[in-house]
Amino acid sequence: MVQRERRDVVVVGGSLAGCTAGILLARQGARVAMIEKQPDPAAFKRICSHFIQASAVPTIERLGLLEPMLEAGAVRPRARAWTHWGTIAAPPESASLGINLRRELLDPMLRKMAIEEPGVEVMLGWTVTRLLRDGDRFSGAVAVDREGNEVEIVAPLVVGADGRDSHVAKLAELREKVRRHERLAYGGYFTGPQPESAPDGTVYFGDPQFAAAFPTDGDLVFYVAMPTKDRLPEFRRDPEKALVDYVSDFPDPPPIRQSRLVSEMLGKLQMPNRVRQLTAPGLGMIGDAAMATDPLFGIGCGWAFQSGEWLADSVGPALRGRGSLERGLKRYRRLYNRHLRGHAFLIHDYSTARRFNPAERLLFSAASRDPKLAATFDLFATRRIGPTRMMATTVPRSLLVNARHALAR
Repeated sequence: MVQRERRDVVVVGGSLAGCTAGILLARQGARVAMIEKQPDPAAFKRICSHFIQASAVPTIERLGLLEPMLEAGAVRPRARAWTHWGTIAAPPESASLGINLRRELLDPMLRKMAIEEPGVEVMLGWTVTRLLRDGDRFSGAVAVDREGNEVEIVAPLVVGADGRDSHVAKLAELREKVRRHERLAYGGYFTGPQPESAPDGTVYFGDPQFAAAFPTDGDLVFYVAMPTKDRLPEFRRDPEKALVDYVSDFPDPPPIRQSRLVSEMLGKLQMPNRVRQLTAPGLGMIGDAAMATDPLFGIGCGWAFQSGEWLADSVGPALRGRGSLERGLKRYRRLYNRHLRGHAFLIHDYSTARRFNPAERLLFSAASRDPKLAATFDLFATRRIGPTRMMATTVPRSLLVNARHALAR
């Protein structure tokens, strides 16, 4: 006989997005069932740069997670970008601080918070096999554990937070757009001398080659290469040597040759950009389950935290009987689209591994020469303003800065 339970929300996925949504919904009085297929509470995502942009820090603070992360050794980096024209770095007084902590520390910490949160029942080792429907609405989920025990959880809201290859999206038959990604990724944790800019994270725009150095806890540095796919043979032959050689080939490289690899080499060959239908009656998608985007710009972790918060704030009143759930889901769509769609459009376009276009060359070159432009670029790069505002405030000044530079030469 199948066990039947009732909750206010079923969250499928117990990583950054799912835990954020579950905790914040429970704090608003919702009864949350969180279904996570991994049985180990210390499980963590391995393929990740762990660089969390400044735009997500307020969500982390609201969760009460910032201080525990700092106590675990997290660092507070600014974002810097190396270009052929020079380094783009906002003045220290205007630059925004992100936060870096390895996922093997962060994930168990956040999951423990969810487990201890009153109102959240975390079901580790359970897998969703079917979504329940009531007419045209989703109304819960059926899950099974590793011993074959089955439970049917009825709830007015199902939240898909189960990552890039979302099983919830497949079960719900959500619309999906897939755009090609013409880079591959290899990275690893190194110990040794810190980059000159530490604790700041530095990305290297080689046009079109790309690399990054992200200092993190334990005096480690995560070095990552995201080359075009024609570089795959050298990485397949010897991933560690290829990573070291690749990063060292950039002018003024970080000290990777004087460092030692202390982790396994992590690699990802296929990273298509996936944009899914965000909501359906009784269903909301968050994190990579909503949109899995090129990791080159370090936005996956931050958008997981933020989308979980936006969903919880949007639907929380309806789950307490104040307003309709559909209006709450509509509010979530507006927030999500306003904050992320413009960034995603540009990121997906650049993930074709094309060269810089004239507008990008104009902005990158000028921002490397002008502190005011660098400060605005920092707001954009850390996802605190969108492309429209960034372009409106930078293009006229970029033309002026580059004209002055040309005259001075």
